[in-house]
Amino acid sequence: MNTDIENLFKDKVIGHPAGLFIIFFTEMWERFSFYGMRILLVLFLTAPIISDNPGWEWPREHALSLIGTYGALLYLTPILGGWIADKFTGYKWAVIIGCFIMMLGHLSMVFETPASLYIGLALLIIGTGFFKPNMTSMISEMYKGKESKKDGAYTIYYMGVNAGAFFGMMLCGYLAENEGWSYGFGLAGIFMLLGLIQFWLAKDFFGSIGEKPSKVHQVELPQNINEESVVLEIEHEEVEKLNPFTTLDKILIVLSSVGGLLYLINDPLAKISGINFVPFNVGSLSGSNVIILASLAMFLFLIITRISRYTRIVRDRIIAVSIFGVFTVFFFAAFEQSLGSMTIFARDYTSRALSGSSAMVFKIVDLILTVGPLAIITWVLYLLFQKTYKKIALSNIVLALSFVLLWAIVIYKINNEFSKEGTEVPATWFGILNSFFIITLAPFFSKWWESKYNPSAAMKFGIGLVLLGLGFGVLVFGTLGIDQGAKTASVSMIFLILAYLLHTMGELCISPIGLSYLSKLVPGRMIGFMFGIWYLAIAIGQKAAGTMGGMIDKITEEYSLSTFFLIFTLVPIAVGLVSAVLNPLLKKLMHGVR
Repeated sequence: MNTDIENLFKDKVIGHPAGLFIIFFTEMWERFSFYGMRILLVLFLTAPIISDNPGWEWPREHALSLIGTYGALLYLTPILGGWIADKFTGYKWAVIIGCFIMMLGHLSMVFETPASLYIGLALLIIGTGFFKPNMTSMISEMYKGKESKKDGAYTIYYMGVNAGAFFGMMLCGYLAENEGWSYGFGLAGIFMLLGLIQFWLAKDFFGSIGEKPSKVHQVELPQNINEESVVLEIEHEEVEKLNPFTTLDKILIVLSSVGGLLYLINDPLAKISGINFVPFNVGSLSGSNVIILASLAMFLFLIITRISRYTRIVRDRIIAVSIFGVFTVFFFAAFEQSLGSMTIFARDYTSRALSGSSAMVFKIVDLILTVGPLAIITWVLYLLFQKTYKKIALSNIVLALSFVLLWAIVIYKINNEFSKEGTEVPATWFGILNSFFIITLAPFFSKWWESKYNPSAAMKFGIGLVLLGLGFGVLVFGTLGIDQGAKTASVSMIFLILAYLLHTMGELCISPIGLSYLSKLVPGRMIGFMFGIWYLAIAIGQKAAGTMGGMIDKITEEYSLSTFFLIFTLVPIAVGLVSAVLNPLLKKLMHGVR
């Protein structure tokens, strides 16, 4: 293994092994396809049937219920995918399997039928489970013995994630809104296929890295899909020796897991298709709600009884992690409105038609935002070619063809826009702001965390949640003039842009904390259990985002759109203040860990 690592470090690009940039581009194409499809989904499902670009005209509640379930399952399958890679396939083949399954999922979405939609989403969920944890695990294995360079490696990888999300939302969204939904879904699938071929042809470049399953269960996952990663290593034998799972523990895990999955699948099916696996009521509660409440109760009992069996310091630290997990649920329930209700707001309630000088200013800004990053990444591609063109020529040819296609679409978009008198900003365009602001602001927040003014974990959570709430507060102010029950309006774009700016600042306060603090606070012997709980918290937040976002029509009709956004203003700010108030207690529970 050491020989393969040393060989990789012989061919360097910008001070890092060329293999890192093979991973960089593979991840970039995967995020391109993932975000390109995801931002289209809510618009396609809710678009009017009778229009220039007809969709399915689903009620917003139905569309967001499906998207919430999709988002939740995306955070649950990687736990299983990481385990399969460790035990059976190895990281490298798990990535290839994941790419192939996701490519089939995107292909299925092109046909725009109910069956193909559900099959496509299922394949994307399964494929992400194989792909997501194992790309970053390969980086971890590649940098063994060279930990000092790992932070820089993840920074580069992180840029690939955001570059893919940026171009995917921009270009898939542009084609979908201007040419047709199938063009957007199809483009996502094409780049997923190119990413698969590129990585498969380059797989031998890594030698035995990522090839053989390890004895240590090592899973590396981002806290957020746009997020850097933390390695988690679990010695299973040690877990069983020091705190064995009792029969009751195992029963509770199975029952709560089955109940949770049943709820996630049943909720959108019951709303959309009328298929209800739990067709009963208990008082005013539906069977589906009874199932999820019972599952949560069993899971809480499991956590409490397991925590009580640890020593005081370990128990205190796990309690601190659990409290942060609760805050995480609230954060994602609001933050993930970006690909749900906020995208609907961009389409139906935002003034996107520009003319005259304002149209020209937007076109120039959009040109700079598009061509600038693409030129930089193309330069990185050229540097990679210089180092690897003899070793992985076919992979490089596929990568070059990918960039030729990418540049062709960008040039088509630019020519098309500059040939028009005015312009209409695509609703999907606002989705790129998160990636743009992350890349722009991340260095400043990194400097803040490294300074003597670095806040504690609880204060970071508090600041992040308050900033998130303030972003929705901007939307509350911007929508005050919209009539009760209105389905459309023309609010200035500046409100949505400011909201995304504040949300991204909030994300940068919270994103570095999650798994990083979990890995510091929880002993290695039990990190796998807490790792699962943490991703369960994010999954709950994802589903809550869909459920709460789906209430947009009901709340708008009964009250107003401002009231809808006011909920997302007050709740995160209140939870953020609670986090700040609990700062002394949480510091005490963490027993010196910073």
